[in-house]
Amino acid sequence: MSQINYYTEEGLQKLKSDLYNMKAVQRPAISEQIAEARDKGDLSENAEYDAAKEAQGLLEMKISKLENIIANARLIDESHIDNSKVFILSNVKIKNIANGIEVVYILVAENEADIKLKKISVDSPIGKGLLGKKVGDIADIQTPGGILQFEIMNISR
Repeated sequence: MSQINYYTEEGLQKLKSDLYNMKAVQRPAISEQIAEARDKGDLSENAEYDAAKEAQGLLEMKISKLENIIANARLIDESHIDNSKVFILSNVKIKNIANGIEVVYILVAENEADIKLKKISVDSPIGKGLLGKKVGDIADIQTPGGILQFEIMNISR
């Protein structure tokens, strides 16, 4: 069964771009490697041929998986996001109760997550703990180091 995932327009476009690259650039390059290796003679002892065929198999598997993800992707309509609670695409300002440090995160789909850009997955422990919370709520988040408490300071889009 396929899982439906929600994406921003930017995230979905990146997936489509990656798929195009695999089909239009990587697939022909691997086919060329296979043809070159085949021209070298005996295929039973041709390591280049075996490596190219293995790379082709892996690429086709990635293409199939990405096509499935795109087929089950849903675009998020940002105009319908409720800023009274934390949802996907919310900008959330949180304060660590223990040390007072404040951080702003954007909650995104799993494969759009990028901690350097302050984008965390709604499937991550922090993301799950923040979902549905309102400004002023305290989120108890289970981490490998124990439970951390974060106060929701602000929610925006």
